[in-house]
Amino acid sequence: MSRFGNIGHRLYQGEISFDFVGRRKLWYSISGVIVLVAAIGLAMGLHLGIEFKGGSVYTVNKPGLSVSQAQDVANKITHDSTALVQSTDKGDIRIQVSSASQVDATTFTEQLSKELSIPANEVNAQVIGPSWGHEISQKALLGLVIFMVLVTIYLAVAFEWRMAVAALVALVHDLLITIGVYALVGFEVTPGTVIGFLTILGYSLYDTVVVFDTVKENTKGITKQNKRTYSEAANLGLNQTLVRSINTTVVALLPVAALLFIGGGILGAGTLNDISLALFIGLAAGAYSSICVATPLLAQLKELTPEMKDLAKRVAARRAADAKAADEQAAEPAADGSGEDGSEPAAGMVGQRNQPVGRARGKGRPSGKH
Repeated sequence: MSRFGNIGHRLYQGEISFDFVGRRKLWYSISGVIVLVAAIGLAMGLHLGIEFKGGSVYTVNKPGLSVSQAQDVANKITHDSTALVQSTDKGDIRIQVSSASQVDATTFTEQLSKELSIPANEVNAQVIGPSWGHEISQKALLGLVIFMVLVTIYLAVAFEWRMAVAALVALVHDLLITIGVYALVGFEVTPGTVIGFLTILGYSLYDTVVVFDTVKENTKGITKQNKRTYSEAANLGLNQTLVRSINTTVVALLPVAALLFIGGGILGAGTLNDISLALFIGLAAGAYSSICVATPLLAQLKELTPEMKDLAKRVAARRAADAKAADEQAAEPAADGSGEDGSEPAAGMVGQRNQPVGRARGKGRPSGKH
């Protein structure tokens, strides 16, 4: 963990960096493929729960009764396999029969009592009309629209409209992926699922706002300098919050994974799958979108503004001038008379170019001999 913390510190200081913003085309392509697969699954149709399409719910409690045995009995009564049988966390068996079934609630209760050899008054029957499900759907849609409007207003006031657009695109991205996965795996959509959808939208927004706040600090007064473009400053802010985003996502996914794989898969508590799958997929998609979708899209929108285009030109001009100066300095011969290879002249050779050597020392002078 200390090594991971050291990496986080180096990311925050800018010593190392992952170019998320510069590779936005790659992230857009990956997101496009995932959303396309999710859209195909959504086109195949969602498996709506009894609360949305109407029908009857029967709950029985008989020791030793398994889900498979109850499923066989329900299929025998309805003459098809459309009934959904699940076990609850209290040990009861829950049988859902859609409104399309030709068996009414009274007949189903009597036959279920006979097949399971239990009194009819021990079968808890609940009939849900389709109008109630339609009302729930409308309220869920209304809540989603209100949430989106409030998010847009908040981000536009607290930050700017480009950040609001990027955040909304990330939210829709997460929602489409989560709903598409639900359609592909065939999980039932219940009111608990709707609650999970709204929860992941809040989490995705939180993660995005944390990144945007750091980006806002890094880009404050950015047009007054010519060392860094907006995309580079945004990428720095993204790297500074990267470890925090990963830690938050992992900590949030651990209990959700326990609900989904242990509670729903191993223990057989099927009712936990309604909300746990939405949370698991949504949390992972929310972390991905805040890093690889929202921030790169924000940088792309900002780079289209005239002031950021001018900044990019000034940064490029400065870097070109610095590179040219560095090249000229490297090519310029040293002023101390060193060779082209940078080596010092050999001993005794200094000054030979400017001072000619005499023919013989003392030649032409009196020797002092007679």
